[in-house]
Amino acid sequence: MKIKFIIFVFVSIWLALIVRVFFLAVESNSYYSKLSMKNTIKHEQIAPIRGTIVDRHNRPLAINELGFKISLAPHLRSKKSMKKFNQEVDLLVKLLPSLNKQKIIKNYIKKDSLYNHNFIDVVHFIPYEEIMPVYSVLNLRENILISSAPKRFYPYKNVAAHMIGYVARANKKDIDQDHLLELIGYTGKTGIERYYNKYLQGIPGTREIKVNANNLEVEELHYKTADENRKLTLALDIELQKYISTLFENKVGAIVVMDMNGSILAAGSFPNYDLNIFVSGMSYDMYNKLSSSLDHPFTNKLVNGLYPPGSTIKPMLGLLYISTDLNKYWSVDCQSSLPLGGRIFRCWKKDGHRHTDIVKAVRESCDDYFYKGSLIVGNAKMSQALKRYGLGRKTGVDLPNEFIGVVPSREWKRQKYNKIWNIGETANMSIGQGDFLTTPLQIAQQTALMATAKLPTPHFVQKIGEQTYEPRFENVLTKEELKELPTIQRAMYEVCNSPHGTATGYLHSKVKIAGKTGTAQVVAIKQDIQKRQLEHEMAYYNRSHAWFTSYGPYKNPQYVVMAMIEHGGHGGQAAGGIVSDVYNKLLELGYIKK
Repeated sequence: MKIKFIIFVFVSIWLALIVRVFFLAVESNSYYSKLSMKNTIKHEQIAPIRGTIVDRHNRPLAINELGFKISLAPHLRSKKSMKKFNQEVDLLVKLLPSLNKQKIIKNYIKKDSLYNHNFIDVVHFIPYEEIMPVYSVLNLRENILISSAPKRFYPYKNVAAHMIGYVARANKKDIDQDHLLELIGYTGKTGIERYYNKYLQGIPGTREIKVNANNLEVEELHYKTADENRKLTLALDIELQKYISTLFENKVGAIVVMDMNGSILAAGSFPNYDLNIFVSGMSYDMYNKLSSSLDHPFTNKLVNGLYPPGSTIKPMLGLLYISTDLNKYWSVDCQSSLPLGGRIFRCWKKDGHRHTDIVKAVRESCDDYFYKGSLIVGNAKMSQALKRYGLGRKTGVDLPNEFIGVVPSREWKRQKYNKIWNIGETANMSIGQGDFLTTPLQIAQQTALMATAKLPTPHFVQKIGEQTYEPRFENVLTKEELKELPTIQRAMYEVCNSPHGTATGYLHSKVKIAGKTGTAQVVAIKQDIQKRQLEHEMAYYNRSHAWFTSYGPYKNPQYVVMAMIEHGGHGGQAAGGIVSDVYNKLLELGYIKK
């Protein structure tokens, strides 16, 4: 019995071993074959070349400069290979004196690990003409890899800097949001470069290769090219853009030239900076100088600058007044001061405007008319209508991080400060002061609304690849507002053409235009001051912001030209000449026909 039991155990063990061997040899073959393939077949991504940005006439605004990057083999800092590592670094510095030895070592250490079997980038970009004389020598070194690495270049440097934006090396936060950036290395940081980054960066190609046990390539099995070098065509005209840059030399502010479809031909935020310094990196001294400037060169004032709009909102509020609680025949007797809520609300004209209707109120910018009208119409209707017209919300422009501004109201004040609204704030709001804040682009957009009765979506892009951008509009005016709009248009015409218009004396435009000036105070005038200090007598940063927004030609509106100059004083005086020059340039370039 014992012998039978021993034989049974012996046979069972052998059967189990045979079954296991069969399983390993036959059944697991496919599994281990796949595992083996993973060890011998390597998949690589090929970084796409970033797309170009051109203006409406196909002139390059952002292109790629030809160059190379230098990589070193991994694991060279081990005890065995340390000598090789030092030799390779010394050779690089000797042949290419512009390289920084410590930076090369730092870049290598950052990525070198036992788990990394790929070459490590130690020089991210070196120009074509610099590396070519030594290319053949370096290319023969088995521990050095030289590969193409285009670098972003902005031919016009600081022209349209805030609009075009720039690319820079992707940081950890960028890579966490888009893992493809670890391969590409650079990403759009501001402006058009950031807004259209997904399109411009393209789609990587793929490469399937067979490698041996030492991770050396044996054979290329498959290659798929990257979807790259995509083209983005902007509506900008770089010649017009360069021209407005000269007009804003030594000035601080913003300007926009936009057609009635919302296409932006030129726009600027000043002061600006050379975009190329962000690609290669700048010194701490330069960064500190720019970032600490009271003129805020890093801020895109067109969409991120918030300013009291001053009298530029009077055409909008005037339209609301005469199409709701008032009518175009309603008038006031402006005596230059209005006692209200324990304060005196003054008109800018010392002796008052006397009898004033809507046309005169807009033409001569009578504050008293708008104070008194606001007390009848009320804050609720005013704030609701202004938001409907496009203020207090994004314009929808294709730039990142657009600000919405502030259209103050009872609800807004309660939520923000937990305080009640007072009647004086309604009066202050009616002349674009107090807590009222807008961006320059919002004012340009509402000017287009006053010109055409349609609210366009501003946009910089004209074509994405071969796909043409389709303009978008909102119909925001009521039937009554549409009916009364010609009265406001006539008043805006008289601002620029009547002998009493606030802009007339400062214009030299060859195009008949309509518009509105604005002088937005940045410091309050004390109640006990009888005689106002003149703008040029004030300290610079206490002077009012100067606005002038316009459209033309008057009878056939085609373009909006809006200029805002920080601490410029009177709107017509500071900005009228600039706006006139822009219309004359539009004539010269053929955009407007006489």
